[in-house]
Amino acid sequence: MSFPALLDTNALFSATLSDTLLRCAEEELFNPLWSLDILQELQRVLIRKAGLPADKAQRRINRMQAAFPTAQVKGYESLIQAMVCDAKDRHVLAAAVKAGAQVIVTFNLRDFPPSSVAAFGLDVVTPDSFLQDQLDLHPDRVHRAVGKQLEAYQHPRLTRDELLNRLERAGVSVFAETLGAER
Repeated sequence: MSFPALLDTNALFSATLSDTLLRCAEEELFNPLWSLDILQELQRVLIRKAGLPADKAQRRINRMQAAFPTAQVKGYESLIQAMVCDAKDRHVLAAAVKAGAQVIVTFNLRDFPPSSVAAFGLDVVTPDSFLQDQLDLHPDRVHRAVGKQLEAYQHPRLTRDELLNRLERAGVSVFAETLGAER
């Protein structure tokens, strides 16, 4: 049985990193979770920062929702004000608490100080640490997920080294380095 992990917007922003995380979820390494607030924020940053047209950003989100129909957390809104993490991320913690997540995967560790999550039994980890843990625990399934990711990149074709470079640029350098060393 895989465990529930809430993916923050910044973990989903990079298409390559998001794809890696969700392919690991397809291998049943964890159950991905997100909220409507996270998806709306993702759409805004994909348009504003990545320059994606609105329809392409929405299509990406629609694909995520279709692939993981049980990922969206609902009914967390009443918990937001009670959260004591950074104000802009209270919705993230509220959704994690409501869903019974075991971990929040985010690059913004400082926004979730230990005192804000301890009462809920939650860990807050970077995507790099999260993926590295999955690789340490389930190397065959992580390699299978990455292999499927490479197979999917046909137009243009992506080499393993190119994928690892993209992952490194997306902020998961330890994971990418470990994968590269495990050829």
